[in-house]
Order: sequence, then structure tokens, then C-alpha cells
Amino acid sequence: MNHSALSRIFGTLLLGFALTQLSYAADANRTELKRVDLNGNPNMEVICSVVEFKPGEEALRHFHHGVEAAYIIQGAMIQFPGKEPQMLATGTNIVNLRDVFHAGFKVVGDQTLKIYTVHIVDKGQPLYDSGK
Repeated sequence: MNHSALSRIFGTLLLGFALTQLSYAADANRTELKRVDLNGNPNMEVICSVVEFKPGEEALRHFHHGVEAAYIIQGAMIQFPGKEPQMLATGTNIVNLRDVFHAGFKVVGDQTLKIYTVHIVDKGQPLYDSGK
């Protein structure tokens, strides 16, 4: 096997590893509770999860290939880049529409942010997408 072929194989393996690590990083704070097919649409699924961000952790800016509904189980102080800290209060309801960027904040207080999420998304697509 020549050097060029080895380089291509190594590059492919490295890319696969990097994509796996990115996917894992996005899911590191999420505990999936249930995943089912959406009745009447075999191309979509419903995913219920709890997401937790500890103080100092970031919720990276992203979008979903579908709709996300969220309920703040435990509120926390968050901060968007260049903005003042603000409270994301317990009991807050959030709906993020298909392909609309959201998040992009850091938890800055001493309380862990806990969110219950329901995603209704395209089956076979990544749950989180940074658009890159």
C-alpha cells in the first residue's frame, strides 16, 4: 500500500473519530428518556430527554431538524456572549421551531440548569446541528 492510500485511510478514520466525538459532546449533558416514531409519519420521531448544564458549562448554539419544546425543571443564571447575566427561571416554557438557531449561552451562577425537552424531528438526522 502506498503512502497516499495510507493517508486517505488515516484521514477517513480521523474524520470518523472527530464526528463521533462531536456527537458525543452534544449529547454529554442529555439523558434520553424515550424515543418513539411519530404516529402517521414514519419519517419523524419523538424524543423525550432531560438536559443538565452545570455551572460553567455552555449550551452551544445549534438548531434541530424539527421542533423542540422545553420546560425548565430547575432554573439557573445564564449569560449570552456580550450580554448581562439573566435568570432562566424554573417553570419557563420554550418552543424552538425547525432550523432556528438557539442556545449559545453559559451557565454562570452556582445552580445547575435542568431542562425537560421533547423533540419532534426528522428520523435519521442528528438531534443537534451547528450548521457547519
